[in-house]
Amino acid sequence: MGPPKASRSISQQAFDEMVKENIDDLGMDPTEALQDAIETLSLQGVDLSGIVTCAPGESNPVIQSLDRLKQLDSDWTDRVKDEKVLEELIELLNKLSDLCRVQGSGNAAIASKNGGVELVCSICSKLRGWSNHGLVSALNTMAAFLHDLQSTETFRKSGGEKIVMGILHDGTQNVNILNNGFSVVAAAATGNEVLKEAFMDLKVDELMIIILKEQSKGNIPSLYDAIRVLLTSDDNRVVASQVYGYARIFAKKGVAEVLVNLLREGLTSPSLVSASIALKAVAVNDEICRSIADHGGIDAVLLCIGDSGEQGNKAVARACCSLLFKLAGSDTNKSAIIEKGGLDRLIKLSARFADDPSVLQEVMSIICTLSLRSPENAARAVEAGAGDLAIESMQKFPGSLLLQRNSCLMIRNLVVRNPENRQDNFVVVF
Repeated sequence: MGPPKASRSISQQAFDEMVKENIDDLGMDPTEALQDAIETLSLQGVDLSGIVTCAPGESNPVIQSLDRLKQLDSDWTDRVKDEKVLEELIELLNKLSDLCRVQGSGNAAIASKNGGVELVCSICSKLRGWSNHGLVSALNTMAAFLHDLQSTETFRKSGGEKIVMGILHDGTQNVNILNNGFSVVAAAATGNEVLKEAFMDLKVDELMIIILKEQSKGNIPSLYDAIRVLLTSDDNRVVASQVYGYARIFAKKGVAEVLVNLLREGLTSPSLVSASIALKAVAVNDEICRSIADHGGIDAVLLCIGDSGEQGNKAVARACCSLLFKLAGSDTNKSAIIEKGGLDRLIKLSARFADDPSVLQEVMSIICTLSLRSPENAARAVEAGAGDLAIESMQKFPGSLLLQRNSCLMIRNLVVRNPENRQDNFVVVF
């Protein structure tokens, strides 16, 4: 797949001139001139993201904060280490971070289009080694700026990945720096295969595993998000992604054992959902799936599934079921899941979340996989009540397309090699 078709764009200067012409030549008032320019360009299919659309005479808070930060950056001397100056710097960074996280505001695009990414990269380099407090704010702001391919490419051209990796290596004992630093890794690598490769070349996998072993309580949630992003093929510019090779590298370095250990902490871990999703991203082949099982992964996941049902935690139920589905892709693991009472746990979970199709569809996909090419497992699934569950769920949620699909696939696997399972009660009437 090639790159997406680029939309038309306009510079800030051209936009401002268009507004000015509306005022000077057409006699519009400033508010009317601004609205007319926005509507005209929008109808022409022009991308206005990153364009400051304030009326003449008004100021944009993002631009104001950037301008002041640029002054501090350009005048950077030992005086910036003055406590009051550093306090102002941190205040500006935090303000920008908050502004750029306002959904639908377009502020992240404005910041990145007006030099924000390059600016914060420079500030990070200068803060490194003497102000951890400042670095925490700078990294948080950088993560807010990185919202699309253009901003992440600016980050790459500014050497951002090297700067962030250096900060992470320096701050392995500072949880806030680690959490915000890996937030930047996740944001930068999203949709950018080149940056995924750059981070892997910088041995981010080795650093992650070291930190996971040292910080075993799951208190760095962004680290798990970063693993997921690094192992997700999401760059439309690339025909053949390298992420599956990266997953094998992570597995060889021992990430499966570390993540399984975190799953053993159960619902007490604040990062259980993120860790489950990360482990699913690592499980890209049969060998890795079996390795996860060998380290106790199936036991840990089944326990979490049972606990999620008892405590009514839908997020954990969905994440752990999704992980179990991936692990069930290994024929060896299928038998282990059945032997460890996996079917009973899944049926009980379905009863607990009988009103939530998002959980039920995950259960259907697992049973579908467990019964694939296995008449014995299919028979045991029917005995456990999987057939009745599918029919009841399909009748209850006719509008849930994914649930309908997964249920149909599961029923197919239950009956394709088991003629005795082909009963009239498998015919669902809509």
